[in-house]
Amino acid sequence: STVGVYGDFGGAWVDEDATTLPVNFRSKQRVVAENAWRAYAKERGVPLFIERLAGIYGPGRSAFDKLREGTARRIVKPGQVFNRIHVADIGAITARAAHEKLAGTFNLADNEPAPPQDLVTYAAKKMGVTPPPEVPFADAHMTEMARSFYSDNKRVSNKRILAALDTKLLFPTYREGLDRIWSDKA
Repeated sequence: STVGVYGDFGGAWVDEDATTLPVNFRSKQRVVAENAWRAYAKERGVPLFIERLAGIYGPGRSAFDKLREGTARRIVKPGQVFNRIHVADIGAITARAAHEKLAGTFNLADNEPAPPQDLVTYAAKKMGVTPPPEVPFADAHMTEMARSFYSDNKRVSNKRILAALDTKLLFPTYREGLDRIWSDKA
């Protein structure tokens, strides 16, 4: 699933006990799917593991790639943060949860929700290039889908999954994740 199911919390922290108030159609469909899977699992008496993923990034899907392609943008909406998770952490956590037959609903996000423009600035510095100019959200030309990602603002806690598996993330913030992507590209 997706952390988008929570909707807008004005930048406040949310965990798995938060009410789901999805803003966009995609996230509303995810709530429907989660509930259908819960009913299916309950009906059959089998455990169900639902992972609510934050924005996925990794090799081939990062701020470096967008900078190289010339598509990176630093859109600034004051107070806006996004949650993200490195693909390697998704794989590691999912494999461990499957091995331990973990059941329940869990958020999978890194430890530091951050403004989206911070990742672009960080990646540009690593690359030794000038980041694109900041553009106020109100002035940004975006597709409706891209704009919809800014419709909800929250900080998603990953504490429950990390405690349940007694583990830590490989890439606890975007900085470690981008550093690894950058060092591996050579």
